[in-house]
Amino acid sequence: MEKIYQAMLAPSDALVNDIAKIEGDIILLGVGGKMGPAMAKLAKAAVNKAGINKRIIGISRFSENGLQAELNGLGIKTIAANLLNDEELQNLPTAKNVIYLAGQKFGTTGKESYTWAMNTYLPGRVAEKYRDSRIVAFSTGNVYPLSPVIKGGMTEEDPAAPLGEYAQSCLGRERMFQYFSSLYGTPLCIYRLNYANDVSYGVLLEIAKAVNEQREIDLRMGHVNVIWQGDANEIAIRALLHCSTPAKLLNVSGPETVPVRWLAAEFGKRLNKQPILANEEQPDALLSNSAECFKLFGYPQVTLKQMIDLIAEWVVTGGKTLNKPTHFQEREGNF
Repeated sequence: MEKIYQAMLAPSDALVNDIAKIEGDIILLGVGGKMGPAMAKLAKAAVNKAGINKRIIGISRFSENGLQAELNGLGIKTIAANLLNDEELQNLPTAKNVIYLAGQKFGTTGKESYTWAMNTYLPGRVAEKYRDSRIVAFSTGNVYPLSPVIKGGMTEEDPAAPLGEYAQSCLGRERMFQYFSSLYGTPLCIYRLNYANDVSYGVLLEIAKAVNEQREIDLRMGHVNVIWQGDANEIAIRALLHCSTPAKLLNVSGPETVPVRWLAAEFGKRLNKQPILANEEQPDALLSNSAECFKLFGYPQVTLKQMIDLIAEWVVTGGKTLNKPTHFQEREGNF
């Protein structure tokens, strides 16, 4: 299983070709989060495979023991910094390419001011600091409202209408980057993701664990979009070639509108357990249409059933997971 998992994390030929076209070093701000370490490793592996000289630089507080040493050991340059400390931010090196991963989601309720500082104030400071770079700024599909399932997901042309303070602060992040992009002519891509999945976290893992532990699965948020983390990371790196002014908006998700009821049944088959379902599917859900993403980058390499198979086996064998729930079932915007 570990070999299969590692093969699903290897850089594609398309990424290797594109990273050779990206001029200059790449800085990942907030590399210590859920996606950052794997993205840094993927970028470094692609650079090595392309046989080019390009630094991958990861910046984070590095609160997780051993992560900084691990990345350093792979040839990724790391710098420990608190991005909210303006002196530390201004002392960071510049680079022609920035992928902005920093943000606050869970624990917003009760810490609203910190969430706004991380998600809206800080992006403005970063956008000024890196005004001469290309920037891929991570955002979220949460900036969209719930939409009718029959619509097939919100497109980049649909207006944002965020529900709750977390999502509002994320739209604030987008607006800060867009403002400074227009002010300085900074090429920018707003990367609206939902939902990335790995064996260690994500919507699929949460459903699989609920089935395995015989916990109730709430069906009111009855449909989701999911994408393999490795595919989402590739798209983020390759999106550096698609930054523009005005900013490029990009939905990033899987191609399917996936019923939660069907996912529970699929995991039930693999885990030999009967899912416990509660409530009924509502006619709307948080869904994105990622047709533009597929036009630019092709369809994800890892399919939905591949993810389901791998994650089910991971749960059965007791593989290591993160305690970072997505709260995908939240319909009121309270995180």
